[in-house]
Amino acid sequence: MGKPDTRRVDREISKTQKKLEAVQRGEWWPLTGKERRDMFRAMAGGARSIHQGHSTSGAETRMDSIGSSVESRLNAELTALHGERQRIITEYAQAKAKTKSSGWW
Repeated sequence: MGKPDTRRVDREISKTQKKLEAVQRGEWWPLTGKERRDMFRAMAGGARSIHQGHSTSGAETRMDSIGSSVESRLNAELTALHGERQRIITEYAQAKAKTKSSGWW
């Protein structure tokens, strides 16, 4: 038996980590369409508040909460991917142990 094949999962983990780092830097490319629309809506509300001479704290709060929800979504994806990777490794170890236990009898 060779090594367990975790390349696909490792690639997905790497992609998700890059997305998470991008979101933490304030980049928008990892956001889904709904999340982008919500961000634009919050920005438009903030621009309207500025135009009317009001505070933008509500819009900033909305944008921060959207960013937090995106981070938590990506963290959940990472957790699921790490769990999947662990499952693959465990199945491989169990199969290897089973073949070893059958021995030469």
